[in-house]
Amino acid sequence: MKTVKIMPCLDMKDGRVVKGVHFVDLKDAGDPVENAALYQKEGADELAMLDIAATLENRKTRLEWVKGVSSVIDIPLTVGGGIATLEDVELTLDAGADKVSINSAAVKNPEIVKETVKEFGSQYLTIAIDGCRNKEMPSGFEVVVAGGTKPAGIDAVHWAAECEELGAGVILPTSMDGDGTQDGYDLEYTRAISDAVDLPVIASGGAGKLSDFYDAVEKGGADILLAASVFHYRTFSVKQVKEYLSNQGIKVLL
Repeated sequence: MKTVKIMPCLDMKDGRVVKGVHFVDLKDAGDPVENAALYQKEGADELAMLDIAATLENRKTRLEWVKGVSSVIDIPLTVGGGIATLEDVELTLDAGADKVSINSAAVKNPEIVKETVKEFGSQYLTIAIDGCRNKEMPSGFEVVVAGGTKPAGIDAVHWAAECEELGAGVILPTSMDGDGTQDGYDLEYTRAISDAVDLPVIASGGAGKLSDFYDAVEKGGADILLAASVFHYRTFSVKQVKEYLSNQGIKVLL
């Protein structure tokens, strides 16, 4: 039986943690360093930090944010947003990230996936795939880039399989339809990706109640459960989620 991991996510803008719905209507959700320290204390297995405006603002990830968060945690930190070159990858890892997450840049230039893996190793690379429903696509899901603002004209499930071939280590699919809604993970999207690859898949976007976490594993096939709103607004602690999953027969690190 696989061990499922819990991964709180810090969506960053202007030095603060923020949370919106469908990537817009952002509200403040606290200090990143304070939140990071709390989540580690509660038992988080990993942490994600995504600079959600970097690509839209045509800039790099703010490395001082990475340094601040990485200085207070020992658990693996995945950082994404505005990472587009090997130099960006190196600078982000040097700032304290354990893994980088690449999204728009990989869609634009798939060679960056291959180059990153060759230079640093697949264990350092997560490919984030923001997707939304589109019946014109073979899988029914289309890749969207630039913080969810631009359809890429690419089938999301096909792209996940291609990223695995290019050497990516982890796939992080986020449903634009579910993000921030707290209506539950997009199980159909998560399952389509998890069925298409043999890599660890991170369920992301929409967790609102404890049963959503269970469904992401049992129905979505996810290996890692990412959530933001429910942790930032203290709906549940990481510990509560883990205890619930354990009681449901899901293997977690307590």
